[in-house]
Amino acid sequence: MPNTLERAIARFRRRQQDGGGSPTRISAAEFRAATEQRLRSLEREVAEVKGRVNGLIFVVTGAVVTQVVLKLLQ
Repeated sequence: MPNTLERAIARFRRRQQDGGGSPTRISAAEFRAATEQRLRSLEREVAEVKGRVNGLIFVVTGAVVTQVVLKLLQ
């Protein structure tokens, strides 16, 4: 009776023979295109975060100025 390791190795070999276990190779152009797409996505996300942070700073600054003005008018 084969042990667990031998069964796992047999499954791995069958998967490789079927073509499901080995990673596919991509060309340099495909890699470059995928990398550029990821970079553009990351740039959009960073721009969104930057806009949110700027908005938050604006709100906090507005609240501080409002409080200072209210204290000066009392």
